[in-house]
Amino acid sequence: MRLTPNTKVLICGIAEPLAIDHVPLMRDYGTQVLAGVSPGEGGRSINEIPVFDLVEEAIATVGPIDVVIVFSPAYAAVDAALEAIAAGIRQVVMVSAGVPPLDMVRLVRRAEATDTLVLGPNCPGIIVPGQVLLGMHPAECYQPGSIGIVSRCSTLAYEVALQLTRAGFGQSIAACIGADRVVGSSLLQWLQMLDEDDRTEAIVLIGEVSGDGELRAARYIAETIDKPVIAYIAGHFAPVNRSIGHANQIVASRTELGKRGKTDVATKVAALKAAKVRVADRPSKIPELLQRALNTKAKAPSAK
Repeated sequence: MRLTPNTKVLICGIAEPLAIDHVPLMRDYGTQVLAGVSPGEGGRSINEIPVFDLVEEAIATVGPIDVVIVFSPAYAAVDAALEAIAAGIRQVVMVSAGVPPLDMVRLVRRAEATDTLVLGPNCPGIIVPGQVLLGMHPAECYQPGSIGIVSRCSTLAYEVALQLTRAGFGQSIAACIGADRVVGSSLLQWLQMLDEDDRTEAIVLIGEVSGDGELRAARYIAETIDKPVIAYIAGHFAPVNRSIGHANQIVASRTELGKRGKTDVATKVAALKAAKVRVADRPSKIPELLQRALNTKAKAPSAK
């Protein structure tokens, strides 16, 4: 994913309240939002952005689009994403929350078949500090730099970015993969992208309870990544045998409850440490561990 101030953006669900609030902030940041799509709203403007009924109508008027951001209601979000893919857009950010899992399975299969990157759903999107904002990240927490952030949790990504900014570590990119039951792209995929990104010198990974994404990420880091990786896993004190709501979504099914809580987090922390990842016990410790990792890297012999 190559995002620059010249990235052309389309908003699906631009008439939704969340989009009405956040799209102006994106434009104020310099993001080139060229058009919006909301069925039945075509022909009007919202926040001085032309609105169309169909994605193909928007492209025919404003030209090629690089990224679509989906704010559509949960029941319509996957249809909006599929419409964008059919129109040739290969980068999709899904802010919409509560998307039905089977709908997402259908979208993921289509994305794989068309080499489309899908971020989300139920995520604040992506920010490349100083260049482009695709979603709802609070821009004041970020500054340009060389630290890449990939997170499962939206608000923790903001907090970690702010901690890094205050410590003098700017960020190359920050992406939250989403909190719904089925998401489009994984921690592992984003680790690969950050590892291949020339702007990124080190990576911060933010995980949480439930799922096995962090365990897979640990194996991938151990086998592939040479860049320093710092991690934080939220949920050390999460109650066992109790469902936990994340952004109004249930993130653990009954079959997972026995694995929740301290044991779940401890397993992930142990796997990451075995992969030589420095793991912070709280977000405020991340800048300190990052500085140590960068110092170690500077003293090490040339990379293999």
